[in-house]
Amino acid sequence: MRSNRARTRAGVSMAATLPMIAGALALGIPAAHASDSPARDPLAGTKPAWATAKADKGAAADSSRVSARVYLAGKDAVGLAEYAKSVSDPSSASYGKYLSAGQAQSRFGATKAQVAAVKSWLASAGLKVTGVTQHYVSVTGDVAAAEKAFGTQLHNYTKGTKTYRAPSKAASAPESLNGAVLTVTGLDNAPHTARHDDQLPPPDAVFKNSGPFSSYYGSNIATTLPDAYGGKIPYAIKGYTGKQLRSAYGAGHYTGRGSRIAITDAYASPTIASDAAVYAGKNGDAAWKAGQLHQVLPKDYTNTEECQAAGWYGEETLDVEAVHAVAPNADVTYVGAASCHDDDLLDSLSKVVDHHLADIVSNSWGDTEASQTPDRAAAYDQVFQLGAVEGIGFYFSSGDNGDEVANTDTKQVDSPANSAWVTAVGGTSLAVGKGDKYQWETGWGTEKAVLSADGKSWKDFPGAFTSGAGGGTSKTVAEPFYQKDIVPNALATANSATGNRVVPDIAAVADPNTGFLVGQTQTFPDGTQQYSESRFGGTSLAAPVIAAVQALAQEARHGKAIGFANPLIYCKYGEKGVFHDVTDKPTGSDLAVARTDFVNSFDASDGLTTSVRSLGKDSSLSAVKGYDDVTGVGSPAYDYVRSYRRH
Repeated sequence: MRSNRARTRAGVSMAATLPMIAGALALGIPAAHASDSPARDPLAGTKPAWATAKADKGAAADSSRVSARVYLAGKDAVGLAEYAKSVSDPSSASYGKYLSAGQAQSRFGATKAQVAAVKSWLASAGLKVTGVTQHYVSVTGDVAAAEKAFGTQLHNYTKGTKTYRAPSKAASAPESLNGAVLTVTGLDNAPHTARHDDQLPPPDAVFKNSGPFSSYYGSNIATTLPDAYGGKIPYAIKGYTGKQLRSAYGAGHYTGRGSRIAITDAYASPTIASDAAVYAGKNGDAAWKAGQLHQVLPKDYTNTEECQAAGWYGEETLDVEAVHAVAPNADVTYVGAASCHDDDLLDSLSKVVDHHLADIVSNSWGDTEASQTPDRAAAYDQVFQLGAVEGIGFYFSSGDNGDEVANTDTKQVDSPANSAWVTAVGGTSLAVGKGDKYQWETGWGTEKAVLSADGKSWKDFPGAFTSGAGGGTSKTVAEPFYQKDIVPNALATANSATGNRVVPDIAAVADPNTGFLVGQTQTFPDGTQQYSESRFGGTSLAAPVIAAVQALAQEARHGKAIGFANPLIYCKYGEKGVFHDVTDKPTGSDLAVARTDFVNSFDASDGLTTSVRSLGKDSSLSAVKGYDDVTGVGSPAYDYVRSYRRH
């Protein structure tokens, strides 16, 4: 149930991490600009990879309109990346010496003189400045003005079955600006221009799980169904609740008191407050206190049809309820984006950083690495670095399509989980037994086979791959310092002899077959809108669960912000009792559960379908002893939260 940017609700086109640039440091510190002429500084990555000579359909019309954002590098881009690294590294003398939002802006942000110079340059080329923030200057104008400003021609290129505009060579900025420009976005117009003044639609159509269920893993064995892997298998659980997840991940007496968690998604559920309150009351969670749940929303929403806005309501609801279930005393702020497009999602992240709305940020959205563009990657990483110097950590779901081959025909990781500046959260299948006791986890990867017509066997067992935790080795992001000597060399060097970022970093429950019970208002077949509960999963569950566990850990360290967590997480790797070392066969043999589902996703009027779901079958990825590309260092064990008392 993970949302992707710019595609539909489970997919949003965006970017997250700078590609490797010769001479750049391993955490994406910008390399020095190399001027292609005495008067211009090229802006690396502004020509997308799909804008090839073969795809070139000729020059774009001079009168065509362009809307762009010119992102500001600030007064010390290299210093920003270096300080972000040092305050996050437990071995550094600067560790934990965070800056306030104001201090970060004063030390690293663009100066008034830089902003004025950028505005003057853009206006002199014939572009109209439409907005200015501390991060960017937005402009509109025609193609001719954009070409003049950015020193490149804009051509039309085929991309798949469609044609989009893009620069014919990398854009550039005047050398006289002295590196004030980080990058420019919007010169290419894929996927398409946003529409304005859209209204949010009503809730999505109802989805319900059919029984039979297990109340805890293994409590209800499917004795009348065929064997799988040599024995009878249990029915899928009805849906874990906060009490079970807190026990599984070692919450103890910690509740997240004093911690602040932000959640970013697109749009906003109109029923989130009431749904969250009802859910907490029905499932044993602490009641929400007055003022504990906040929303920061845009003035207008766009692209509601393209982004399938109503589908994002469930994403927000899952995230909010999961965070509160695991960290019931944490303060929660939902920051909704105006659409599922990069610029709007980036704005929501910037709001968190600019106003320091939280120390922990859960993000359950992304897209494939191949869909990311380096220009937006630079903008995303700048926000992540600013967050790091303020003591803010970003947690991103790693994806729900395993190695992405079944989804895209290409083995790749997802972004922005591939960023070296975020914590990528992978997924597991979780078994919580009687008395809320942790039993085991496998890497999340599902193969599905349906019951034969005569009910005596599983058709084509074990069936085809359906979904699984995203992971693998980046093709564009250099190996960060914190993964060296921990991530196996075979993974790190899978795409480059010099080493690349490997995803994920840590993991938690994600498998929908061992998922979390969620309560939300949905649209029923008779047109009414009613509250109902069902089981959901995906790494969009794992991300808020880990964010909530981090809130518990922050409480354990007496409220001191953890900040960008990866260096500390990898430092803890190998400590006894801190991580569950997740493997695909924790019991020594293959595992599976049985599911019965409504054909129409609501009731039995159109029949039922029964299937077996094999666990630990994540495409070409495998959860093995030690670090792996399904679960990272593993999932939080009993001593994980308590270990933060020592750090």
